[in-house]
Amino acid sequence: MNSLKVIFDVDTWQEIFGSIAKNKTRTVITVIGVLWGIFIYITLSGAAKGLDNGFDREFEDMAMNSMFVWPQRTSVPYAGFKVGRYPRFTLANVAQLKKKIPEIQYIAPRNARGVFGGSPPASVVYKEISRTYNIYGDFPDYTKISTKKIYKGGRFINEQDQENQRKVCVIGERTQEELFDEDENPLGKYIRINNVYFQVIGVHKYLEGGGFESDGDIFIPFNTFRNLYNSGEEVDWFTIAAYDDADVVAVEKNVKDVLKKIHKVAPEDERAFGSFNIGEVFNRISGFANGMTFLSLVVGLATIFAGVIGIGNILLISVKERTKELGVRRALGATPNEVRIQILLESVFLTVIAGVVGIILGAGVLAIINLFTQDLSDFPYTNPTVPIPLVIGALTTMVLLGTLIGLIPAQRAVSIKPIDALREE
Repeated sequence: MNSLKVIFDVDTWQEIFGSIAKNKTRTVITVIGVLWGIFIYITLSGAAKGLDNGFDREFEDMAMNSMFVWPQRTSVPYAGFKVGRYPRFTLANVAQLKKKIPEIQYIAPRNARGVFGGSPPASVVYKEISRTYNIYGDFPDYTKISTKKIYKGGRFINEQDQENQRKVCVIGERTQEELFDEDENPLGKYIRINNVYFQVIGVHKYLEGGGFESDGDIFIPFNTFRNLYNSGEEVDWFTIAAYDDADVVAVEKNVKDVLKKIHKVAPEDERAFGSFNIGEVFNRISGFANGMTFLSLVVGLATIFAGVIGIGNILLISVKERTKELGVRRALGATPNEVRIQILLESVFLTVIAGVVGIILGAGVLAIINLFTQDLSDFPYTNPTVPIPLVIGALTTMVLLGTLIGLIPAQRAVSIKPIDALREE
């Protein structure tokens, strides 16, 4: 009870403010050292979080543990085959990969025309309007790996479309703008793709960060694509998603190893199959962001600790300067605990003030960064923030350090004997 009485006593706080006022310049400089530490922590960790959020936004419509694998030219002779052979993926490879690699959750074979600078795009006609667009042959499972946002009323390809080889298509929003009138609903209408009529069943919204796809792409069932282009069992590339707990880098290696065995490619041939591992890229980015957060924590804590030590030094000097005053208080009946609490309160008060000001300044800088980066489309960065629990944790750490450091001058004040203090000139 006596401790609480000292804490909430008006005279105690008047003495604290009076002590601070006597050394304004010295106190402000020391407080700046403390607030600079938490300012660095808030700013750096918030900036790292903005980068992390940016890549989350870029890949929000792709499975994090996903990858693309496609065939290229062999660079090593093997099993009687010469260099430069082009292995061909087939539909049979799907079952073979899933059987050999249980970590694969989804695998979507894909065919396309008009991408990668190879085969020409599809000729598309509606009424008197004619354009060319990239066209993809897809399985419904593709949307489990890469989300397709379909405008209201429409849908993506389903299993019945695939099994019955229906002549249906999902067009892009740009395709709709270029082929149809502004107030015309394209759903249910028929367009000609390479002189074959297809019914429009959906319009997909263009999503940035969706890889090489564009806002004009047209999607049709994989089996329908086979008939349209007579591609047989051939597959241009695989889009693969591993389970969340799988090592995506190991899965990529296993996929290539299995494909090498199937297509008689030399085990040491690293050029026969190309790949792009979204999971690996995302893990690297997350690792970088986590590293930045950890660095900001280390630098911030070190700076805070240095600043708190400065506060301790100020209080030691203050105790030295107030030796006679403290002796008078002790002579008038002040207990050692009351003197100790007053010094500790001064230490904690300065630390909290520094922490709050540092947090406010850091939040202000992050708000400015967010203002200048919120409309960026060519750089993955958005919403630089620091979670509230981390801010509270940092402030709590500061208070704890301030208390511990304050114990040194507090104990020095308690150790002063009243009779010696009264003799002090």
